[in-house]
Amino acid sequence: MSQIFDKTISGLGTALNMRLLKQNVIASNIANAETPGYHAKKIDFEEALARAMDIDGLRSMNTSHGDHFHVGGKGSSSVRPDIYDNPDGVINNDGNTVDLHHEMAAQAENNVMYRAALQLINKKLAALRYAATDGR
Repeated sequence: MSQIFDKTISGLGTALNMRLLKQNVIASNIANAETPGYHAKKIDFEEALARAMDIDGLRSMNTSHGDHFHVGGKGSSSVRPDIYDNPDGVINNDGNTVDLHHEMAAQAENNVMYRAALQLINKKLAALRYAATDGR
């Protein structure tokens, strides 16, 4: 992103993208609630967001010599969360591990968090617009 946008806007944009991915995983679980043998999926959202933000740069590798390979600084767009079978799922008689009530609650929570991040981005952009138009 351009230098006009700070790490907050970049982080919120990454959070929106990951919330969208989480929404797709939850929707897939809900759609397959009656599918025999389907194992509910889970997304590693918080750890992936922490890797994407890396505010202090403590998790990235740096080079100390010109001949070293550059390995860090790929940016938040390249970080993808892990999607795996939910180990907390209880297996039903048909082998399905989707808990529909849990998935519906997770979907509602994810929706609220998505909207909150979107409102924060809108407020940051409104402040930039106010500064750019000299308060007019």
